[in-house]
Amino acid sequence: MFIGGLVSVTFRQLSPEQIIDLLGRSGLKAIEWGGDVHVPHGNLAVARRTARLTADTGLQICAYGSYYRVGISEGAGLPFSDVLDTALALGAPLIRVWAGNLGSAKASGAERQEIVDDSRRIADLAASSGVDIAFEYHSDTLTDTSTSALDLLNRIDRPNMRSYWQPPVGRSFDSCSNGLQAVLPHLAAIHAYTWKKQGDQIIRLALQNGESEWRHYLAVAAQANRILPVLLEFVADDDPKQFLRDAQTLSAWLTEFGGAGDHR
Repeated sequence: MFIGGLVSVTFRQLSPEQIIDLLGRSGLKAIEWGGDVHVPHGNLAVARRTARLTADTGLQICAYGSYYRVGISEGAGLPFSDVLDTALALGAPLIRVWAGNLGSAKASGAERQEIVDDSRRIADLAASSGVDIAFEYHSDTLTDTSTSALDLLNRIDRPNMRSYWQPPVGRSFDSCSNGLQAVLPHLAAIHAYTWKKQGDQIIRLALQNGESEWRHYLAVAAQANRILPVLLEFVADDDPKQFLRDAQTLSAWLTEFGGAGDHR
């Protein structure tokens, strides 16, 4: 089963109240609040207020989208304790983090080991509070390929350390599908969009333009046999109306795979 939702950084220009109103009108139920604008790292008052606003409208916080880069941020002035405290004040069961700032082909063995060590540390801290951590599945990090992501997760070897997935832009359909299948045992959530690469540009499209691919991806993800958030991210033209159209599309697809309802 899936639960549909939104990544709040899709609309950095909107207030939490506006995002909650938009999400309520969409029919989707879940939200990943971002740590850069809407719920800043370490601002517990804002986190508690956002948690109340979200709960009062019957929506669910499925994750805290932090900008903690494992192996880097602690030394750069963002303590993981601030991230964890904010997630707890928000009531988020999952924290999204980034696997460094170098792609797998560029990272040295020592740099990779630093990320493994820091990942174990933050995973243990989060586990003591009943919180999971998941890596953003993204270019220019150690989760830029499923092979690298799996090696990283296996070396970390913590049950609460997991992975997001999103279709890497510019990769073939088979590559995307195989990558999703590979990380499926560790899958925590999916970021959903339909984009295409045109030269050096990334073009955002309506979600329905990727219907055949997304129906396949959802069928693969359904094999995990657990509730997974599927969260819309960065819609075409940053347009709230396009988000509402994409939400209708996503809801229709998720219903075919056992519903898009409450995961509590």
